[in-house]
Amino acid sequence: MKYLITGLGNIGDEYANTRHNIGFILADAIAQEAEAVFKSDRYASVAKIKYRGKILVVIKPSTYMNLSGKAVRYWMDKENIPVERTLVITDDIALPLGTLRMRKKGGDGGHNGLENIIVTLGTELFPRLRVGIGNDFARGYQSDYVLGKWTPEEETAMIPKVNLGVEMVKSFIARGVDQTMTDYNNR
Repeated sequence: MKYLITGLGNIGDEYANTRHNIGFILADAIAQEAEAVFKSDRYASVAKIKYRGKILVVIKPSTYMNLSGKAVRYWMDKENIPVERTLVITDDIALPLGTLRMRKKGGDGGHNGLENIIVTLGTELFPRLRVGIGNDFARGYQSDYVLGKWTPEEETAMIPKVNLGVEMVKSFIARGVDQTMTDYNNR
């Protein structure tokens, strides 16, 4: 059985270690724990991991955030992975910094990457792990905030949350979305 784990972010040094790239950061942590290496492939960097008898296809789309659906669709089709086993990891300004929430489905919440995935797949019925990045920005400066680098204080606060996010992904694979939501969403 295969699962597609998609960490959303933007490629390029200018986006490294930004709030918007928390999906990439979590994807990197998943691969690092499994001692897997990302390889550049079509529409994404890809790492394949075995976990509890299942294969995880972990991708970091190279299409940039606003066209993430292209990479998700391609890898779902290539690996023959159904939508219910496709987990998208994304930043969320509606959640306080470090809050992690898994959902079975949902709208885009104003997130361009999620919007493109929903449009490309033709459904909102895919699991997602939303990682709160807070909303400490002045009106009109959302883009600067989201694309901004983590402050040292934020980095320190996020380290244990990245580890918790990896736990949540493993729980999703081992026990499913419902049990993961029950066990982790109110932590």
